[in-house]
Amino acid sequence: MFRVLRGRPVLRGLLALAVVLGTLSGHDPATELERVRERGRLVMLTINGATTYYLGPNGESGFEYDLARAFADSLGVPLEVVALPSVEQLVPALLAGRGDFLAANLSRSPDRLDDLRFGPVYEQVEPVVVYRRGSRRPRDVTDLADGRLGILDGTSYEVFLEDWAEEFGLEWSEFPEASIEDLLEDVSNEELDFTILDSNIFDLNRRYFPAVRRAFEIGPPQPLAWATRLGDDDTLVQAMREFFAAGSTAPLIGELRERYYSHVENYEPVGTFNFMQQMRERLPRIRPLFEEAAEDTGLDWRLLAAVSYQESHWDPNAVSRTGVRGLMMLTQRTARQVGIEDRRDPAQSVSGGARYLVSLIDRLPERIDDPDRLWLALAAYNIGLGHLEDARVLTEVQGGDPDRWVDVRDRLPLLTQERYFSQTRFGYARGYEAASYVENIRTFYEILVWMDGREHPLLARTAAAADEAEGDETDRGDDAADG
Repeated sequence: MFRVLRGRPVLRGLLALAVVLGTLSGHDPATELERVRERGRLVMLTINGATTYYLGPNGESGFEYDLARAFADSLGVPLEVVALPSVEQLVPALLAGRGDFLAANLSRSPDRLDDLRFGPVYEQVEPVVVYRRGSRRPRDVTDLADGRLGILDGTSYEVFLEDWAEEFGLEWSEFPEASIEDLLEDVSNEELDFTILDSNIFDLNRRYFPAVRRAFEIGPPQPLAWATRLGDDDTLVQAMREFFAAGSTAPLIGELRERYYSHVENYEPVGTFNFMQQMRERLPRIRPLFEEAAEDTGLDWRLLAAVSYQESHWDPNAVSRTGVRGLMMLTQRTARQVGIEDRRDPAQSVSGGARYLVSLIDRLPERIDDPDRLWLALAAYNIGLGHLEDARVLTEVQGGDPDRWVDVRDRLPLLTQERYFSQTRFGYARGYEAASYVENIRTFYEILVWMDGREHPLLARTAAAADEAEGDETDRGDDAADG
């Protein structure tokens, strides 16, 4: 599955062949940009990952994907995505003409300039060494020589690792068919001692692997950029320069950073440990309730499960200090509003909570789009629609966008300060709790989606246990009928 790295693949031959074939037609070929427009689509080559491209609950997602889609819109063509299995396949696929450009969290490293033409740098990341919690933390490069280090094939890390190989006796394994998640899983399971990831990739993936920790930064900061084939034709890269120089692109990048990274900034691994423990112990028997409520309301069962975990930790007997009860922690007033007679009944609680969330979504202004619409509705589930509206008014007064979750989230804590809540209709509210509430649900929801999409053994066992529990209920019903 792996080999010890001793050299870098040389791709100039493929590039030269592509250039020769392009000159055999006997007439001036169309430029790269002209070919894109004649074809009627822009083809992006990437890999699956939290920072690049994946199928989320609302369809195609990812920082790179959303940014590339905006670039395609600027060219007047739709974006087509080709997701490859590994990093090492990206450049050969580009040189073979399978796509127009690479957008895959790719660093603009000197060793790649022989094969690729890069567009503008849009992000700086730091390569970080990752190790398992509870094991000895490496402090510098010399410590890596005492353990098993594994990296993805085709990354830029190999360049500076080769410089240290002889000096420190450093060796590592390169995994040509692995994904980022595979290596993090290997570190979690102690099959590897260390791996190396870009800091942004680690920040997004550590929620799914709570046992991994950042040890230290290794190597210089890496500038990220898109890339095209190297050659005389730079029309597509020139279009990239114009796109990144446009006045609307910098705000877009800021918005995408907020969307994909802001809710994980204050993440604490202990929360995921507890979440996964309760996923084993409590979720199996109540999962069918979320699935049934999702079918009735059109919501995602994984979203409802995440809300319920945040509310009650999936404890049907939970009671808060204010008297709200059950899996979805409904107040008496809300229970009456959605037609619930017994808040302690798990099925009624989940059904009522789902219907209440739908009602909040429906009561927000129609102009608000998802996912902001959902995050705002979840804040209202916690703090009330009136207090949410107060926060939206404060957001607008302060020059923010009251229809964007990240803008409203930043103003919710102001509802605890008299100089602000005295100006509102509904007064004081624990707005900082509502902000944390939504961000926690987003994290739990994304973990469930991630596990479900990869058929993670933990969630698969949860599904099997739920099926078994449902079968037991059916058997008991049959026995009672026979009796």
